[in-house]
Amino acid sequence: MKEPKAWVLQVLEWGPLLLFFAVFMLNRGDQVALWGQEYTALVFATLVFIPALALATVIRWRLTGKLAPMQIATLVLVVVFGGLSVWLNDPRFFKIKPTIIYLLFAGLLGFSLITRRNWLGAILSEALPMDAQGWRKLTGRMALLFLGLAIANEIVWRGMSETTWVYFKTFGMPVVIFVFLMANAGLFRAHSIEVPTDDATK
Repeated sequence: MKEPKAWVLQVLEWGPLLLFFAVFMLNRGDQVALWGQEYTALVFATLVFIPALALATVIRWRLTGKLAPMQIATLVLVVVFGGLSVWLNDPRFFKIKPTIIYLLFAGLLGFSLITRRNWLGAILSEALPMDAQGWRKLTGRMALLFLGLAIANEIVWRGMSETTWVYFKTFGMPVVIFVFLMANAGLFRAHSIEVPTDDATK
């Protein structure tokens, strides 16, 4: 299967989230009437976000032939908690969704450390070849990262304005993850391993 262009994958990754942000900002402070029901800007943006994410996920699967467990878990939780927010017209369910996702990831990574199973490496080793010690260190750090993001999400949505939370979800969380990855560049270099190419094995 031909690998899709990088920009296509980036559009599929960021498109639904940026659409969510745009819909929220365009309707911020207003009520949106739909099907005889009035929705807040956040609930209406969630209503738009769910099918957009589902469509992007299906397209990614059709183009690449695979989905990461994180992508599947994210879609399921968005459908469940986003659907509850729309159904009950209550944005709180969608706001706690990142907390549930990050606690789930932190718990799975913590469990993999305890049981000495390299689940993270099994998912990412093709893109980031490292030795076993490197994967153990990265797994522990990522477990703490996700735990910190879960706590941060609770603090922001419970103690700050809805607009602040939308900014945090759309831009704050990705920036934190990006900075985390950049901060671990030394770890990647120190524990990287060479993967034999097809030419080397002939």
